[in-house]
Amino acid sequence: MAGVNLMEESQRILAINSDLLSSQTRSCKDEPFLNISPFQKRLETLAKKHGLSDVSQDVFNLVSHATQERLRNILEKLSTISLHRLEVYRDDPMYEVGLDIRSQLRVFEQIDEVERRKRDARQRDILMRAVRSRSRQEDPEQAKLKEKAKQLQQEEEEVIRKRAANSTALAAIGPRKKRKLDEILEATSSTSTADSPSSSSSPSSSSLHGNQQVPRQRMRRVILKDLIFVMEQEKETTKSVLLYKALLK
Repeated sequence: MAGVNLMEESQRILAINSDLLSSQTRSCKDEPFLNISPFQKRLETLAKKHGLSDVSQDVFNLVSHATQERLRNILEKLSTISLHRLEVYRDDPMYEVGLDIRSQLRVFEQIDEVERRKRDARQRDILMRAVRSRSRQEDPEQAKLKEKAKQLQQEEEEVIRKRAANSTALAAIGPRKKRKLDEILEATSSTSTADSPSSSSSPSSSSLHGNQQVPRQRMRRVILKDLIFVMEQEKETTKSVLLYKALLK
């Protein structure tokens, strides 16, 4: 181009950009995440053990920011894992039950219950026959059977009495309260419905939803199992002593 020095123009543009970047960098205040005084003493002690005499302030700031970033990543993973822990796959059409251990155990328990009832019925029949017998000369075995039959009858009456008392108490208490998992699922479904694009597309629908009470967002709960799962997946902590201590708790 005639009359224009491209070299001077490019240097002027670079100088302007560098001034803007330096002003933006100076406007950002560097706030350390960790408490400086105890952290500085700890880091200096570790440096002396490894033969390092001087540790600059930039090292403290860098390690502090690295600690903050590390904790942020762990908390993000814990938040995601806590949602997966509460997710119910039974109603998802993309999943099918391959092996239901609970149902199998329930079947075995029902079979054992039927066998136990049959044994109890046979034993009860023997005891009732012994009670109905009117032989004048009773041997000690028959007397024991009669005594056992009386005890069995008293136990059955006590069980019937307890069932009646429990049913009366449940009727007085009222319907059962919702479990925490049901409340979480209801809150999640209502929140997803309120945040859907169809509700915010038209102004009329948004005005209608504005009058309704927005459900309060529930706090996510993280337990020790979530942290153990994260530590098992992390390369740095998969064989650490801290993980083994957490597993022993």
